[in-house]
Amino acid sequence: METISQIITNIDTFVWGPVMLILLVGTGIFLTFRTKFAAWRNLSYALKSVLNKEARTTKQGDGDVSPFSALMTALAATIGTGNIIGVATAMFAGGPGALVWMWVSACFGLTSKFSECMLSIKYRTINEKGEMSGGPMYTMRNGLKNKTFGKVLGFLFALFTVLASFGIGNMTQANSISNSVHEVFGVSTTITGIIITILALVIILGGITSISKISSVVVPGMAVFYVIAGIIVILLNIQHVPAGLAQIFVMAFHPQAIGGGVMGVITVTVMNSIRYGVARGVFSNEAGLGSAAITAAAATTDDPVRQGYINMTGTFFDTIVVCTITGLAIASSGVLGTCDSTGAALQGVQLTMAAFSSVLGPAGKYLVGIGIILFAFSTILGWEYHGEKAFEYLFQSHKYNMIYRIIFSLVVFIGATQTLQLVWDLSDIMNALMAIPNLICLLLMSKEVAQEVNRFQPVIEKEKAMGKIKVRANA
Repeated sequence: METISQIITNIDTFVWGPVMLILLVGTGIFLTFRTKFAAWRNLSYALKSVLNKEARTTKQGDGDVSPFSALMTALAATIGTGNIIGVATAMFAGGPGALVWMWVSACFGLTSKFSECMLSIKYRTINEKGEMSGGPMYTMRNGLKNKTFGKVLGFLFALFTVLASFGIGNMTQANSISNSVHEVFGVSTTITGIIITILALVIILGGITSISKISSVVVPGMAVFYVIAGIIVILLNIQHVPAGLAQIFVMAFHPQAIGGGVMGVITVTVMNSIRYGVARGVFSNEAGLGSAAITAAAATTDDPVRQGYINMTGTFFDTIVVCTITGLAIASSGVLGTCDSTGAALQGVQLTMAAFSSVLGPAGKYLVGIGIILFAFSTILGWEYHGEKAFEYLFQSHKYNMIYRIIFSLVVFIGATQTLQLVWDLSDIMNALMAIPNLICLLLMSKEVAQEVNRFQPVIEKEKAMGKIKVRANA
């Protein structure tokens, strides 16, 4: 097992090397400039659109679920262990400065998320059951000028998405749940694995309608719950926040300046900081992977650009808000670089739990544990839909979807009993394989993205002038 783990770790290091980081962030930067920073300029419009009551209806346009439900299902798949464990892992392996690179990747990831979601809605189709089917694979097949190349890219993306659904969306989440339950409540991973497998199967068998209904309730509730708890931790450590922020920014660009003595067992480089910051940031918000675009395609909307902006806010909520809360809680608590009673450095969930417990006592441990359980389980549900639609694309039929649902649910048990590092490394590899065809497609269709942005901009200006954000243009 050690040999296999080492091989997987080496592959993970290679695929998340400089080339992948440049491709991911570079695509976001290129699209941001090509669209004249539209995602940044219209962020407030997008946030108002999400909060508008009409976003919760299915009266305007075509689709399977409301715009809000589509976003919540996408957020269910993204607001997960990456926000709690992923941030802690990045700050341990890449130093506190990794948080800065998570922010940077998220800022440019806004445009990547907007672009992939908008195109997915524009090129979505209706399957035999009358359900919406969309995602980057349909964009590649129907939108790229070279149809043969588009079909090849679409097949590869769908294949990697199915594989990724078992990694980032399943095993990693189940692993985090079982470890948290064992850490907090002392329940064995086997028992936890059985329970969450049964729960997942019961909900997943209901399809997108069942998943979106649960996501629309659980996701907002759990996010508010965790953010409030995190803010309390930060406020109670407020005197250490300035030093924590200074440490974050200094170590993002010059880790040697304060790294050794302050961080204790942690030694980092700028490259490591960038690598782990971007990798964990992408793991958390999935901008550039194309996964959220699959869920976005199910939304009821009258215009692809409108829903693209709504789904784009997922990156903002996920990384700029939730990940920042975790990062500041860790940085201000002073637990980074400390060891447990056995002399082993605190990392992963133990690090986040230590940060919350520093001011909340034993309650901090329980708050983080409950947060992880809710976050991770909702991610399993959201990612099942992503994988199912990719599975449907590969077989060009929905008839085998039930087989996928059952297999996916059973893999939850396997993930609950694997080692943390092995599962994280496998997930990172799947992310990279999935992102490559999606990013190639976004670059090739960047002109069309810019044209769609320019076409819709007058609608935004008109709605702003009217003082009302609407879900339907020209309503």
